[in-house]
Amino acid sequence: MEPKRVAQELWDRVQARDWVGLGELLADDVVVDWPVSGERIVGRENYVAVNAEYPEGWAINVLRIVADGEVVASEVEVPHETMGEIFRVASFWTVRGGKVVEGREYWTSLGSDPSPEWRAAFVQRVRPGRAAS
Repeated sequence: MEPKRVAQELWDRVQARDWVGLGELLADDVVVDWPVSGERIVGRENYVAVNAEYPEGWAINVLRIVADGEVVASEVEVPHETMGEIFRVASFWTVRGGKVVEGREYWTSLGSDPSPEWRAAFVQRVRPGRAAS
């Protein structure tokens, strides 16, 4: 499976709560870093467990996936009804032989990094989750 398709399948299987299927896309020794929270997930079982144990009430909306060889970038929106938040995830995956071997995911919630007033003259303000048109 080509790397871009692997990333799409990863998100599709997370959305479907297909934890066995998710594990099939990961190398045994996959390493995924979450720099924003300062965490590293080592191993297929741990990555699957982190996702499977996440509190319910969420959905996955893939916004875009771009591939350059074995490196794939994805942008995903994760509305979480229970928490009342919308998360945005920028992920960078390395895919070899049809398996994710490493990743880096930047999770944030929309509006969590407010725009400072000094930039007001240079930017257009948009509602979180909406692109400027």
